[in-house]
Amino acid sequence: MFNKILRFLYLNIYSLLLVMVGVVILLIPFYKINIWLIIIQIIATIKLLMIGGKLFSTWNDKKRMINILLSKNRKEFKPETFSEYMQAPCGRLVVKVVLKELGKSNEYKNLLKLKKPFWRNVRENCRPTKMVIYINETYINSIKKEDL
Repeated sequence: MFNKILRFLYLNIYSLLLVMVGVVILLIPFYKINIWLIIIQIIATIKLLMIGGKLFSTWNDKKRMINILLSKNRKEFKPETFSEYMQAPCGRLVVKVVLKELGKSNEYKNLLKLKKPFWRNVRENCRPTKMVIYINETYINSIKKEDL
């Protein structure tokens, strides 16, 4: 039981940090500087708490990822199965847990080679997309007739 609690805390360290930063921002007395800063303070706190909550809600996904990686690597260690998880900080925490369970903690240094540089990751995943909307005129005409 204690081991599960420690694993939960370890895998959700970024969530905990965001929640703590949100609480600290809320506790800073910005109202003494200017009353309007309270609005910015509340918005920043809500945003941080929402992001922290979303990260906490991925706990079941993280457990599933751990089970998948363990099953794929139990018989034979396959570094390529970790490449997707090495791209995000939360995924790297999952990788560390899996490697510890497999008894191959020293392989983490080799898996760091699979991590893409930040700007390359941004370029590949944040491309502008073109959206095309097709309008079915007969459908629109039928809607207009029904509304009248």
